[in-house]
Amino acid sequence: MVKVKFCGIKRIEDIDICNELKLDYIGFVFYDKSKRYIKPIDAKVLKGNLDKNILAVGVFVNEEINKIVEIVNEGIIDLVQLHGDEDDEYIRHLKEKTKAPTIKALKILSKNDILEANESIADYVLLDSGAGTGITFDWELIKGINRDYFLAGGLDANNVAEAIETLNPFAVDVSSGIETDGSKDRNKMFKFIGKVR
Repeated sequence: MVKVKFCGIKRIEDIDICNELKLDYIGFVFYDKSKRYIKPIDAKVLKGNLDKNILAVGVFVNEEINKIVEIVNEGIIDLVQLHGDEDDEYIRHLKEKTKAPTIKALKILSKNDILEANESIADYVLLDSGAGTGITFDWELIKGINRDYFLAGGLDANNVAEAIETLNPFAVDVSSGIETDGSKDRNKMFKFIGKVR
């Protein structure tokens, strides 16, 4: 079955819903220019209330490697998602300092971006239309992918079933598609999971 990640989790009530829905992953955004930013100290409290079977992903943008390692070592996150200009050399350095799996997010605009996705040394790639834009990209471009990937970008309850049927991704990743007025929406979260499963 396709795995599910709810990204941009910030409140304890969102954690409760994620636990109830038995998600695979949640995402904490540690990029301070994001409207979904959460301080590591607050994320630690939420992680403490998260079902042990759900993995927490930390989302970073061009962050200092030592800061990421510190957050991993504190047990706040289980995986590291890189959403900036991090290249294979950066990922290699990160892997030398932590065993936490890496997800490299890539903006998919052309077939060349898929070639880059195939060659990345990250454990997983996340294919997106941009940084939390809530817009889908041309799924035709994905046809050349030859590895497990997280599908993101404009997913919601109206299109996620079609996305899974068409592309069969390893996981689907949603943030704005389960929000109302900038906050996670219980009904939308349940509806999204219902469509996936």
